[in-house]
Amino acid sequence: MNTPSHSIHHAAAVGYQTNADRYVKGRPDYPPEIAGWLREVIGLHAGMTVIDLGAGTGKFTPRLLETGAQAIAVEPVAQMLEKLSAALPQVKTLAGSAESLPLPDESVDAVVCAQSFHWFATPRALAEIQRILKPGGKLGMVWNMRDARVGWVRKLNQIVDRHEGDAPRFYTGEWRKLFPFKGFEPLQEQVFMLNHRGAVEDVIYNRVRSTSFIAALPQPQQERVIEQVRQLVAEEGELQGKEEVTVPYQTKAYFTTKG
Repeated sequence: MNTPSHSIHHAAAVGYQTNADRYVKGRPDYPPEIAGWLREVIGLHAGMTVIDLGAGTGKFTPRLLETGAQAIAVEPVAQMLEKLSAALPQVKTLAGSAESLPLPDESVDAVVCAQSFHWFATPRALAEIQRILKPGGKLGMVWNMRDARVGWVRKLNQIVDRHEGDAPRFYTGEWRKLFPFKGFEPLQEQVFMLNHRGAVEDVIYNRVRSTSFIAALPQPQQERVIEQVRQLVAEEGELQGKEEVTVPYQTKAYFTTKG
């Protein structure tokens, strides 16, 4: 099933289609504690089926596979799904959107949304997730966010956030207004810390370029944003002249259970 691109937010449709490579390079992985969370909290193990919803290029999918569960990746942006299939040929992929999932009723044990739920946080999508989950099945939501308690990170976020327009974001909390939702138990939250270390070109510049609404800007405007980020890097003592840097993140993990 192909989802027409007009049903995807412009920032995702344009930004993610043109920047799948930078997305792979610029995005941090997930903290090791997520493995325990998936097994103990979401309850994943061999013999179970889990949907990686809004799977993107498959950054989170290996974490699901490590539990022994069968993972099915659902993603509406074709270019991202191609990257995922090339990297993880053993994973079944479905082109589809959260509001129209190409899966039977009560057919899966869990649905996990990594860096994605804010894009489709609607009652219709949540009802679809509820429909495909078995009774007692879990919906998990995971986000990596730069830790804005650190001064230079806060300044970096300010440069980036000026361009967000109406693109859905985790930190606005809009997605959370859906809960409580009839038929789901109250949300539970855990927070983990993560350090994303690597070449400054990847962990800062490519990470900014991979942000949907930055990637959707006209090229000259994108370059102006990157120039502002370069200026910040040149001025901040922790970053000046370093080829490798560490970007601190918080990973927030939520789950709810279908009643």
